[in-house]
Amino acid sequence: MHEPPSFRPLGLLAGAVLPGLGHVVCGERKRGLFAGAGVLGLFFGGMFIGGIGVVDRQAEPIWFVGQALVGPVAFGVDALHQNRFKVIDTSSRGLPIRRPAYPTEGRNPDTGFPVEGGTPPYVSSIGKVREIGILYATLAGMMNLIVLLDAAIPGVRGKEKAAS
Repeated sequence: MHEPPSFRPLGLLAGAVLPGLGHVVCGERKRGLFAGAGVLGLFFGGMFIGGIGVVDRQAEPIWFVGQALVGPVAFGVDALHQNRFKVIDTSSRGLPIRRPAYPTEGRNPDTGFPVEGGTPPYVSSIGKVREIGILYATLAGMMNLIVLLDAAIPGVRGKEKAAS
């Protein structure tokens, strides 16, 4: 008879830090590398399709919940997007709001405020391109959740399964 699958908290924690790392830490190097490449490939593929603006916790908070499952990578990309690509607008009610730069303005790299006559740091994608990019990045997070569970609670695989 088989014993029930054990719980590996180190695999769960390592996988939460970087997709696939949980498997690598638990001794399944090849499986971890493939899983990590799949999750990160899907996440960065979404960014390649729709641009850095697809990971935006302020404009798309519901979608960011799924994207956050990718781990610190998603939070790093969002921080980069919020702090290096958006401008700080204080014209509405005196509160600083981060927004994409308009086509006729640039971004002051020191202050983050909009500068007239410059070029925007990025142009936000629109329509289906943006939606597909957001979907790819969110699906990467959901896929990483499955990878995390697989690293934390291993099932019966390979030779053990064939012997039963």
